[in-house]
Amino acid sequence: MKFLKQNLSRILLLAPSYGWMLVAVFAPMLIMLVFSFLSDVPLGERAGSVYWTLENYQTYFSKSFYWVLTRKSLLTALYTTLACLLIAYPMAYIIAKIMPGKWKTALFMLVIVPLWSNTLVRLYSWAIVLRDNGVLDTFLRSIGLISGDLSILYSYPAVLIGLVHGYLPYMVLTIYVALDKLDDSLLEAAASLGARRWQTFLRVTLPLSLPGVLAGVIMTFIPVMGSFVEPRILGGKEGTMIGTVIEDQFVQLFNWPFGAAIAFILLLMVLVLMGLSGLVAQRKRMLGSK
Repeated sequence: MKFLKQNLSRILLLAPSYGWMLVAVFAPMLIMLVFSFLSDVPLGERAGSVYWTLENYQTYFSKSFYWVLTRKSLLTALYTTLACLLIAYPMAYIIAKIMPGKWKTALFMLVIVPLWSNTLVRLYSWAIVLRDNGVLDTFLRSIGLISGDLSILYSYPAVLIGLVHGYLPYMVLTIYVALDKLDDSLLEAAASLGARRWQTFLRVTLPLSLPGVLAGVIMTFIPVMGSFVEPRILGGKEGTMIGTVIEDQFVQLFNWPFGAAIAFILLLMVLVLMGLSGLVAQRKRMLGSK
């Protein structure tokens, strides 16, 4: 009781957000978890023949098709995250530490402009750019780099392009926030002690910006793992991934239990990967402190 009285104001302030998360996030996830152990959707006339089963999980683990697609989705998430990181870090560094105030605001706005447009609009715009006789194809032929059709649309590279373009702003924003908060006096102190620019970056800037990098990696890797819109529109047959299979189970086949089972297996994989990366990061911090 004493604890409740002392923290009543904090509890009241946090209650709306946690209540919303409970209703909008955790309750639907719990329902889907229950569905994953059912033989059919417990709705309408089907409710009478529903029973508890592990068949949905057995189906996933017994068919190599789903393992292949899961591996493909994991690699796609890895490639997309690495590409976003390699592009986003220099962009965020230039905006946060090199550009003056007025240019910083303009460049920052250019980064977040893609987030204002609809996802489908962005993807169909890429389809226009990447298709045969499209913008990119015509430009490359006009300067003599290619002689035939580019044939990049409805391919795996097209999917990666769409994913990198869609999630790059999130990576830039998280890294920018970390770099913008970095005290410039630390960089000046390193320089005054004789450190070169690359030494200052590796020993001061990069370690202090790692929280932003980690946040960007999480915000990119996890949603890309289950992405289905970009692979469906830009990849065609080559864009079949575990996310598109989950969508088909819910939308086309109305097999919600199996779709829920695949989704929770994917979620478990992501949690394990995030947990392992967290342990590795913690171990490195402990070794560094010694």
